[in-house]
This record gives sequence, C-alpha cells and structure tokens, in this order.
Amino acid sequence: MNTPLSHILSQKGASVTTVAPSATVSEAVHVMNQCHIGAVLVMNADHKLLGIFTERDVLSRIVGPGADPKTTQVQAVMTTNLVTATNATTVDEAMALFMERRIRHLPVLDHGVIVGIISIGDINRRMLEENLQEARHLRHYIHGDVSSAV
Repeated sequence: MNTPLSHILSQKGASVTTVAPSATVSEAVHVMNQCHIGAVLVMNADHKLLGIFTERDVLSRIVGPGADPKTTQVQAVMTTNLVTATNATTVDEAMALFMERRIRHLPVLDHGVIVGIISIGDINRRMLEENLQEARHLRHYIHGDVSSAV
C-alpha cells in the first residue's frame, strides 16, 4: 500500500505519550497501563527524542534479569537504537521495517521533530479496512450494483 503514514496519523491523531529519562520503570509501566499502550517515547526537557521504552524492554531488561522496577530508571533500560519513519514513509515500507527489524512501534519524525507514533496494530487496522472496502467493492461489482461500488 502506498498510503503515507501521515494519512494514518491524521486519522489516529498525532499525540504521543512520553516519559522523562529519569522516570522509573514502575512509573513508565503505570503510564503505559493507564493509556493502554505498549510503548512510551523517552524525551528530555528540550523535547529531544532519546529512546523508546516498550513492553519488550520490561521483559528482557527488568523481569528477566530481576531488576527492581521501582528504582531502575527508564534511561538505563530503554531502547536507544531507534528505527524511525517520516510522514512520507508508506504503509508497505513501515510493514517491511516492522518485519525486518522485529519491532512493533515506529516513531514518526518530520525534520527531526516527533509528529506521532505508528504501531503494527495501526497498520494492521488500516490494511483490514482497505481489504474490507475492496471486498465490498468487488461484491457490488459482481452483483451488478456498480453505482454503489464507487
């Protein structure tokens, strides 16, 4: 699909949930649970993107090693080797990044400024909507109802 991520962000909204690098893992997980999300962006006071903290980070860097989430700061366990996209990145390109890099969240930047975050769930939802629309169109075409297929 050649749909740009900017189109998905315009429907989803560009708000992002962030935490400070000094936040504890417990605080970050609380935010994630309250917002029903699987990742938060880690940004400093100047709104510079420093990293991303995900459910996978919790499992592999806190639960697995037995670290204390109440005292461990996010900056010590966040993912800093970020994979990002731009508004012009297409859905197909984003899917390729999700699969190749084995990630589920993709920060979207415009000239270095964060403008949103896309998850693999957002992409799956978009693809499902397009497939359903195409199926409706084909059903209308097959049944000869071309006027409502458009």
